[in-house]
Amino acid sequence: MSATPAAAAPETVRILSVSAENVKPNETVRVRYTVTNNGRKAETAIVVVGGGLRCTSGCRVEPKLGPGRSQTFDTTLVAPDARPGEITGLNISIGVRLAEENSYAHKSVYVHGPGAPSPGGDKPASGVKGVSGRIRDAGGKAISGANLTIQDSAGHEYRTTSSRTGQFSITSSAAKTIAAGVITVRASKDGYGTARTTVRGAAGDVATVGLTLTAVAAPTTASASPTEEAEPVAAADEGTAEAAPPSLKAVSDEGGSSMPFLLGGLLVAVGLGALALVVMRLKNTPEAAGPSTPQLLVPAGGSMADAPTAVLRAVPEGGFPGSYGAPPQQNSYRG
Repeated sequence: MSATPAAAAPETVRILSVSAENVKPNETVRVRYTVTNNGRKAETAIVVVGGGLRCTSGCRVEPKLGPGRSQTFDTTLVAPDARPGEITGLNISIGVRLAEENSYAHKSVYVHGPGAPSPGGDKPASGVKGVSGRIRDAGGKAISGANLTIQDSAGHEYRTTSSRTGQFSITSSAAKTIAAGVITVRASKDGYGTARTTVRGAAGDVATVGLTLTAVAAPTTASASPTEEAEPVAAADEGTAEAAPPSLKAVSDEGGSSMPFLLGGLLVAVGLGALALVVMRLKNTPEAAGPSTPQLLVPAGGSMADAPTAVLRAVPEGGFPGSYGAPPQQNSYRG
């Protein structure tokens, strides 16, 4: 007898139902899903519900599941706004962390903006069954949260975002038909360049594409070089201040004040020399001359410090007048 093939293990997380796949802005979407522990021991699962719709209840649960056990959960989400005349495709993402492994389940919901075709049945019309793919970076790593715009051959646009695993999907329905022919897919995300590709979609088939986003390096601001900072001073006739003349470096710390002292000392030396000359000449005059000694006149209010400017009165040839009438001596001083 041939061996009976073993049944495949159930998925860790599986979406059981979605209340509606085509909704209007701010409508409620109810999702039911199940989580299964395929391990051999009891584990605590961490379940998080996210995606493009706003979760309002049942957004995070942490059940403890025995080996081979499953548990069903319900969550409620609300559709966001959509642009007038557009149909926006959004993912409902359920992520599970169990036994140190991550598992995901996704479901697409389409939000019809004002003026867009009214949500109808889920039966696809004649056209491309859907468009799906995955977004990766240059190193092959999945990129989540990338914005995708899909345009069919009829010019209709559909928008969605990539899941945590980088996957995205747009499905045709009676209210949202993807026309057969050339389909353009564009992907973008902050920090990456925009990627664009085209694929031909056949009626009843799913068009699959793959896009790679290249990271964009952040701009750096280079500091100014020393040559850039040392700009020449503009000429005075251009309305700018004239450059200050170069300063002279003092020979020593006292160099700045040495010139006045030198000039003052020079003047004092000249005055003292003149005074010494007068004294020496007076010493050469005999003591008997008495009153005939020449008179050293100092200006009124002056002092000996003013000696360089003193005036010597010459002895007249006929002698000193008045009380100085003594006959002149042969060695009398003459100016």
